[in-house]
Amino acid sequence: MKKIIIAIDGFSSTGKSTVAKQLAKALGYVYIDTGAMYRAVTLFAMNHNLVGQGYLREKELEEKLSEIQIHFKLNPTTDVADVYLNGENVERKVRTLEVSQYVSPIATVSAVRRKLVEQQQKMGEEKGIVMDGRDIGTVVFPKAELKLFMTASAEKRARRRHDELLERGEHVSYEDVLENVVTRDKIDVSREDSPLVKAESAIEIDNSNLTLQEQFDKILSLSKKSISEAS
Repeated sequence: MKKIIIAIDGFSSTGKSTVAKQLAKALGYVYIDTGAMYRAVTLFAMNHNLVGQGYLREKELEEKLSEIQIHFKLNPTTDVADVYLNGENVERKVRTLEVSQYVSPIATVSAVRRKLVEQQQKMGEEKGIVMDGRDIGTVVFPKAELKLFMTASAEKRARRRHDELLERGEHVSYEDVLENVVTRDKIDVSREDSPLVKAESAIEIDNSNLTLQEQFDKILSLSKKSISEAS
């Protein structure tokens, strides 16, 4: 059966990564978390004092991009791929609220986007992948056989993200998480380079009132239909 590229775009904290991982496992596809790639660059920038409260040393970051190596490696415990930055497993580090506060500004840097898009396109050369992010169906794989665009209310997304952070032992307030979600939305949709937009042929999935199982069943059905039509 012919393999396809499944591109999942959408707002932050809509569960893109969760459903993409489930979908890749069900189809026997490779899952690529592009958000983790941008988070890894953000962590690198934070570690080198290139981004912080009120500043982003864009030129210095561009000069250091050649020092950033990102790859994914399957975690046998979780059965999903963890992200590695220069040989270090940074899966937990990149999921913190602190990294979330700076990832959208980092993602507006054109040189960063060019570097990561090039890597992402190379990963998809043989197809059979599920990739999620902000510009997968519009920039990375504009010819993807299936494009999905996920959305939900900011309040619902903030609640989910807050619960997730609490489960990881981070003591953050719901109000701070909501502010972060709203701020990231504004930056993502207004940036000049590859802003977050719904691809013309994308199918919108509003999961504000869907259970995880309902969402997965719907997306799996759409995926199987696209694979069948491509074969």
